[in-house]
Amino acid sequence: MYQDLLVIDADAHKIENPLVIRDYIEPQYRDRLSLIVDSLGDQRMRVIDFNPATGKNDLERLYPQPQGLGKGGFRSLHPETTLGAMFNQVRIEHMDREGIDVQVIYGTWTLSYSSYLDKDMAIALCRAYNNYMADDCRGYDNRLKPIGVLPMQDVNEAIKEMRRCVNELGMIGVSIAPNIAIPHPKAPDAFPEIRTCKTLSHPDFEPLLQAAVDLDVSIGIHGGPGSYMIGGIADHMETFVLSHIFVQRNQQQMALARMVFDGVFERFPTLRVGFLEGGCGWLPDLAHAFHEHWEKRIRDFDPKNPYRPSLMEFTKLMIQERGVHNNSNIISQAKNLFDLLWTKQHDPTQIDDSSLYEHYDLRHRDPMEYFGRGQIFTSFESDDPAPAYLPIAMGEMGKHLTCFSGDYGHWDGVLKDCVKSAAEVADYDREHLNLLLNGNALALYGDRLSRSLPENLSASTLVGTRG
Repeated sequence: MYQDLLVIDADAHKIENPLVIRDYIEPQYRDRLSLIVDSLGDQRMRVIDFNPATGKNDLERLYPQPQGLGKGGFRSLHPETTLGAMFNQVRIEHMDREGIDVQVIYGTWTLSYSSYLDKDMAIALCRAYNNYMADDCRGYDNRLKPIGVLPMQDVNEAIKEMRRCVNELGMIGVSIAPNIAIPHPKAPDAFPEIRTCKTLSHPDFEPLLQAAVDLDVSIGIHGGPGSYMIGGIADHMETFVLSHIFVQRNQQQMALARMVFDGVFERFPTLRVGFLEGGCGWLPDLAHAFHEHWEKRIRDFDPKNPYRPSLMEFTKLMIQERGVHNNSNIISQAKNLFDLLWTKQHDPTQIDDSSLYEHYDLRHRDPMEYFGRGQIFTSFESDDPAPAYLPIAMGEMGKHLTCFSGDYGHWDGVLKDCVKSAAEVADYDREHLNLLLNGNALALYGDRLSRSLPENLSASTLVGTRG
């Protein structure tokens, strides 16, 4: 608790204990997975993946990616939280000390699972992790809430695993990657080194999103540096510092933009999605860009009625601009230009091409509505003042869009005074602070979280949460 307010850490992490999780992995895959120390003395997971070039399981991949463009983390073990991220007795001691009542727990190695090319291995790893976490969190007074991970390489298997996580393992939500790497159409033989991505708005993922709606379960989108997914600007950075600055934001921004403009939230109006570990300070700017482009390029845009200047006005201004000499030449040139650009064969009213109308199905829905109806959530960490200016930039809805996260277990997470720092970094009123510390997390994770709280942490103690 913080000043009698419930505190939910909406995005904490497990560092998978290699001596334990190995026992959960099916035997046929164990020899293809190992923990190694690289040339810089850093720990990496070594995975022998399917190799499209040879058709065999002989492609060595290290997670996080140790070097090159899009480089992943190194020296990433947190001196205060690594042991707690592995052993729950230490984690609980830290939670008690910092006033954290509940942690929602995502994986760490799992952030790379959706990049593996061997579909069967990815499915097996997801099942192993989910079993491991269900057992790992059992018996800790309902204070630790594991999130299941899904094999996005196979939608049917992902749906099956989602149902198992929720109905059999009792998990409160599931995690998916922000995108799936696929061959680049200009260099199909160079995959996976050269790649593009399939976004979450792709029609192939519709059944998965429908299953989440049917189960009333939230989806946490979680990316990561060095995970072989498309990382936007981070893919062009060769140092971890620069890669990490951009990767989470870019992955989440692209996922959010595609889900909004490709109509995911329109087709699934009760789907709840958390865009996590990328902060929230970028949200007002992106939301404004959504609104502006919708207003000017979708709602009010008529591609078959483009602006055409008057030939007479254009010619008059040309003469005024260039002087009185060679007027006849200017008139002739202007007429030729107009004949070239706006002849009948280029009449836009005669163009029959659906690509003229981008995102046409959304012409009656301002994207800002999705932010206001409780479908989109982000997270913020303890020293981030951004939640204070979300309401300034986005109005009342800005109070409902982000959840506290200590990022427990990761190198950039803060342990000491993490809740206190989050609460005092800005001058929040009590109702707003309550939303940040618990109300928004309860709205994201829904009844599966609120019903699982211990009696002494019941929702009846809460104020200001969204109904």
